[in-house]
Amino acid sequence: MPVIHFKLPDGTVKSIEGAVGTPVMFLAKDNGIDQILAECGGCCSCATCHVHVDPDWFPKLPEMSEDELNMLEFAEGQDDTSRLSCQLIIAEELDGLVVNVPESQY
Repeated sequence: MPVIHFKLPDGTVKSIEGAVGTPVMFLAKDNGIDQILAECGGCCSCATCHVHVDPDWFPKLPEMSEDELNMLEFAEGQDDTSRLSCQLIIAEELDGLVVNVPESQY
């Protein structure tokens, strides 16, 4: 199974194996990463699962949908490496993906 590395606000890294086809958001929530609130449950209708993808990984991700791009406008601290973790689906090609978890979603 691919491993996703979550860099937490305190600088620690939590590396978690995830099943192919699982959204990164669910992997985070199921493994106690409390900064990812995921209030809409993965429906791409809020921005409370916002993460910053490591710049080396960002170009390897699938393109954002228009819905994701629109929702990111509401994310605090949004930048050029921002993605919604509900829209990042684990694939073999993402083994080793590094995402930076913001301290807060508000």
